[in-house]
Amino acid sequence: MLKKKSSLGRQKIPIEKIPKKSHLQVTFSKRRSGLFKKASELCTLCGVDIGIVVFSPANKAFSFGHPEVESIIDRYLSRNPPQESSSNQIVEAHRNSNVRDLNMQLTQLLSHLEIEKKQGEEIDHVRKARQMQFWWEGPIDELGLNELLQLKVSIEDLKKNLGKIASKCMMEKSNMSSPNIGVNRFGRYGA
Repeated sequence: MLKKKSSLGRQKIPIEKIPKKSHLQVTFSKRRSGLFKKASELCTLCGVDIGIVVFSPANKAFSFGHPEVESIIDRYLSRNPPQESSSNQIVEAHRNSNVRDLNMQLTQLLSHLEIEKKQGEEIDHVRKARQMQFWWEGPIDELGLNELLQLKVSIEDLKKNLGKIASKCMMEKSNMSSPNIGVNRFGRYGA
């Protein structure tokens, strides 16, 4: 019987600064990618322009922008949207359409990747459970003394059974190769 590992699962963490620098960097990277993904989805779903600039704990700048960060910042700083000609509007509309298509493809790929990860985790879980259930299929050098003794007895029993089956097959084969009708000791055919 397998014991189920008791864990607390996902828990809500308090929102406060993380004291360890290594944990801080990992959390920043994960949260930044999640933030950029959500911004991309917002652009796709609502057709809005977004500009995000974040600085890592190591003071490196990371940015996300739709259509591009520079145009969003320029528009914000000037407080007036730039006047565009009709040809610029057509180009911008085409660019926005391409960006939306690419964002939808990215979202689909990310969801497909997530599904593949979950399937991989399930397969890994089943494989580990099977190894625990069939311990004799695992590497021999990882078995304990009791398991090795059980394996030895099992192999000896298997060897005996295989010997019996092989002998039986040999007997049947020799019986089949010498038919009842053949040459008798007088050189005549008969039963």
